[in-house]
Amino acid sequence: MNISFVIPNFNGEALLKKNLPKVLTIAKNYKNGKSEIVIADDSSKDDSIVFLKKFCDKNKSHVLITILENSTGKNKGYATNVNKGVEAAKGEIIILLNTDVLPSDNFLEPLLKHFENENVFAVGCMDESIENGKKILRGRGVGKWNKGFLIHARGDVEGGNSTLWVSGGSGAFRKSTWEKIDGLNELYNPFYWEDIDISYRAQKAGYGVLFEKKSIVRHEHETGSIKQNYTSFSVRKTAYRNQFFFTWLNATDTMLLIQNVLYLPTFLIKAVIREDKAFLFGFGEALFSLPKVLQERKNVQHLVVLSDRAVISKIN
Repeated sequence: MNISFVIPNFNGEALLKKNLPKVLTIAKNYKNGKSEIVIADDSSKDDSIVFLKKFCDKNKSHVLITILENSTGKNKGYATNVNKGVEAAKGEIIILLNTDVLPSDNFLEPLLKHFENENVFAVGCMDESIENGKKILRGRGVGKWNKGFLIHARGDVEGGNSTLWVSGGSGAFRKSTWEKIDGLNELYNPFYWEDIDISYRAQKAGYGVLFEKKSIVRHEHETGSIKQNYTSFSVRKTAYRNQFFFTWLNATDTMLLIQNVLYLPTFLIKAVIREDKAFLFGFGEALFSLPKVLQERKNVQHLVVLSDRAVISKIN
């Protein structure tokens, strides 16, 4: 089984220096097929490219390392950058790792064993997330539909292998299925919800999406590119916008769509009362993009074999 580590980067020079050598060691020690590392840089303003070229020259005899540069000078967003990396990857299994993720020595074997089942699309890692100095165990997601919106949350990591989504920051994906369901939806740029979206689409198409608690990574969220390059308002606004996108793109159960329309005025009134400008601006951006969303909706519905209710029931 050939594998490709795909690492999206934006202004992550310090994190690459810290974590990339460990990824290289794991790739070198992989014995069950070929391995490679693909690093997709999204027009970084720091010296990431300078470091990566030196790192590549030093280690090219050990593992194939490919550096993809966005030379436009404009950041295109996470989904676009990852799609570019996956497209260039040669492996059957894509292992997505953010620059702020440090994999453990033995994380690879339990992750890959699930792909012996041809129906499995993605498997997520046990994420030792460092938040405010504390270690929070993440990686298994749960969710429910409420008033026309999908509400997602951190699930119990001892709750089994089922998961609502596999994180794009630390997970493995079958490339052939990725291509069949058209990869990450770039409407979600610059970030958030794109990994929930692709996992949900895959499950509605009948593919398996799993969580593996033995595949452990350390994830220093507060040092990642989103925290370092975007304001809290921009992050919240984008998250709200993309929550609207997700419902409008993926909900097929008639009652969910009716609830989304009926409850929307209440949500807007509450946002005005509490002066939640992020929600209002997020909705405005979503509404402005509605024609494009509806076109995309047609593109993502052709593979659906399971209802929304069936997907949620299976996970919970």
